[in-house]
Amino acid sequence: MAALKRWVLAAGLGLGLIWTVVVSASMPSGWDPSKSCFDKLGPTYGPDATADTSWFPPSATCDFGDGNVRDYMTTTQSVILSVTGILVLALVLAGIVRTLRTLSGEPGPARSADDVNLRRRHRNHLLYGALDVLMLVAVASALNVAAIIFGGIIGGILFLITTIAGLGALANVLDRHTGPLPSTALDSRRRGAATGGIVFGVIFVATALTGQLPFFRLWAAPLAAITYAVAVHIQWTKAATRQSHPASAL
Repeated sequence: MAALKRWVLAAGLGLGLIWTVVVSASMPSGWDPSKSCFDKLGPTYGPDATADTSWFPPSATCDFGDGNVRDYMTTTQSVILSVTGILVLALVLAGIVRTLRTLSGEPGPARSADDVNLRRRHRNHLLYGALDVLMLVAVASALNVAAIIFGGIIGGILFLITTIAGLGALANVLDRHTGPLPSTALDSRRRGAATGGIVFGVIFVATALTGQLPFFRLWAAPLAAITYAVAVHIQWTKAATRQSHPASAL
């Protein structure tokens, strides 16, 4: 049961992305909605049709002019997609709450720095972590386009949550394997969450300032890697300071 709880957010986000694909496929084509309307509902000829769509509740109609408006998506489809959408949303929210709860509670056993080359560990954390973040954000930048084109605003929101969660999870794993010592699992989760949030915040603000939202560009990947390395180095510096001055840290 505990193992299943850890995957609640991932399952919710995955189902959410599937839901957006199904809804998108149930609507007129975004490239040529008039052709979709004529192919499914319209007469063999006539003026271009206009499509009116809504993501929630999912619905789509085609207007062929002169008051001839027809439902592209049936009422049954709309109801089923609305109910499943609410269930998926509940699963995503439950996953977010569960994830936030992992940032508090029992810290667990501490791993000491005995017999560990901290200089090498620090270097590995910076180097391999930055490379992993570089690759993750490069892939995310490409998926960002597909998520928004095929999923609209809901796809964009799911992409945002997925990217933040992914960066936080990656930073957590890297911290547990190559992060500052001594440390606990709770310390790693908190540092990972902070690092993931900072990295995403920087590339999001940079993309907004350059006027390129909602689409991330490939230059976001090296920016994310640099931001990650800076954030991690600061965490190592703070950890070293606390270890050198334990009394003042209290």
